[in-house]
Amino acid sequence: MVSSYLQLLENRYRDDLDQDAQEFIDFAVDGADRMRAMVDDLLAFSRVEQAENAFEPVDCEAVVDRVTDDLQIQIAENDAVIVADSLPTLSGDSEQLQQLFSNLVSNGVKYNESETPRVEISAERRGDDWAFAVADNGIGIDPDRTDRIFEMFKRLHNADEYEGTGIGLSLCQEIVENHGGSIGVDSAPGEGSTFRFTLPAE
Repeated sequence: MVSSYLQLLENRYRDDLDQDAQEFIDFAVDGADRMRAMVDDLLAFSRVEQAENAFEPVDCEAVVDRVTDDLQIQIAENDAVIVADSLPTLSGDSEQLQQLFSNLVSNGVKYNESETPRVEISAERRGDDWAFAVADNGIGIDPDRTDRIFEMFKRLHNADEYEGTGIGLSLCQEIVENHGGSIGVDSAPGEGSTFRFTLPAE
């Protein structure tokens, strides 16, 4: 509502506002939009924490198809390529797994300065678990700082460089652990990142 009324104010009184006033409105709208994004992410995190874990068979290939459909604008704007190997059907929460893959694929495209951002998704069976990898050719992460990326509100970049709330990877960790798995990342600056996580087959 705050954002909408500020934009209404700008549209109706644009000719009466000087440059400083328009900048103030832009700052306020940007702040309201970031707050809305943070509230949305916190609500998503809360839903995972309070989930009752009524798991059912989930086709991960269908989940990734929905993710790429949802992210088609971001993918098209960045000329990105998303490649998925044969993915399993496993026991889980479909909505949570869609959020997990969506965050990882979106990050692989966003934190990327390649001419053609590329994200590859694969999985292999290891005993009672499926081991997934989501690899990108993005900007990479300093290995000394990889631990903090899964902490709530911890960001490696300021909002002027890359938009975000600092909740996305914390949510990914919460989802994976809620399914009885674990998550980590292999990365180096300029060499991309590979997020690896395990999910029980049953």
